[in-house]
Amino acid sequence: MFNLGDKPTAPPAAILIKDGTEATFMKDVIEASNDVPIIVDFWAPWCGPCKTLTPALEAAVTAAGGKVRLIKINVDENQALAAQLRIQSLPTVYAFWQGKPADGFQGALPGSEIKAFIDRVAALGGDGGLAEAIEAAEGMLAEGAAVDAAETFAAILGEEPENAAAYAGLIRSHLALGNVDQAETFAVNAPPKVAKSKELEAARAQIELARQAANAGPEDDLRAAVDADPTNPQARFDLAVALLAAGKTEEAIDQLLELFRRDRDWNDGAAKTQLFTVFEALPAKDPIVQKGRRKLSSMIFV
Repeated sequence: MFNLGDKPTAPPAAILIKDGTEATFMKDVIEASNDVPIIVDFWAPWCGPCKTLTPALEAAVTAAGGKVRLIKINVDENQALAAQLRIQSLPTVYAFWQGKPADGFQGALPGSEIKAFIDRVAALGGDGGLAEAIEAAEGMLAEGAAVDAAETFAAILGEEPENAAAYAGLIRSHLALGNVDQAETFAVNAPPKVAKSKELEAARAQIELARQAANAGPEDDLRAAVDADPTNPQARFDLAVALLAAGKTEEAIDQLLELFRRDRDWNDGAAKTQLFTVFEALPAKDPIVQKGRRKLSSMIFV
C-alpha cells in the first residue's frame, strides 16, 4: 500500500528491461505487446555497434517511464528465433504492438534518432490507460475517498512520473486529508516539466486557500462586522476568506468583487489578487469562475 508520506517513483528498470529467449518470446513480447509497446533488441557479444546501441536503448526506455519496454535477445543463444524473424544483420531492433511488428531499424543510431524512435513507438500505445485511471482517481476524490485517490494518483505517477494531472491530483488528495504541509512539499519538489503546468498552478492556489482557511475567523462575527461598517475593507476581506473556508465560493467571490469595486487599490490590490487565486484554484470552465471573471473584467475596464 502506498504510504502518503512517500514520494512516487518510476517503475524499476527490472520491469522495463529484460533479457529474453525463444522460450519467453511469446509471453514477453507477443502477449505483453497487447498492453504496452515492446521493443526487441537483437544483439550479439561480438557485435561492436551493439555495445553502443544497447545502453542507449536502455537509457531511452528507462526515460520513457513505462510507456515502452525493452526485451534483449542474444542471437547467438537464440538462433532459431533469429532465423524465424529473418534477422540478417546486427544490431536489429523491432517494435511490437498488439502482437505484430510495428516499427524497427538496423544499425546503430545517434541519440536523437533513438529518442525519436522511442517516442514514436510509445505513441502506438496511447497513454496506456492512464487517462481512465486519472478519471477514476478524480471520481474517488470527489466522493471523499481521498486515501484511495492518493494511492491511485501515486500508482499513475509510478508509470509516468511527469504526469501533471496525476501530480496535482496527489497534492489535492493530501489537501482533502488535511495534510497541507505534505501537499506543499510535493508542490515544491515537483519535477521541472510539471512545475509550471496549469494543473500545478491550480494546486498551489488550493494550498494557499487551505492555509488561509486554517486561520479564518468566525463567519457570523465577520458578517456582522461588514453589516455594521460596509466600508471596512479588512472585515470584508476576512469574511471572504471565512466564506471560502466554509465552501461558499460564489458568495466569497461576490464579497471580493464588492471590495474591489469599493477600493481596488486597498492593500496593494489584495481583492484582485485573491480573486485570481480563487479562479486559479477552480476548474476554468466552472460557471462560478466564468461569471466572476466577467464581472471582474467589466470593473477593471470601466
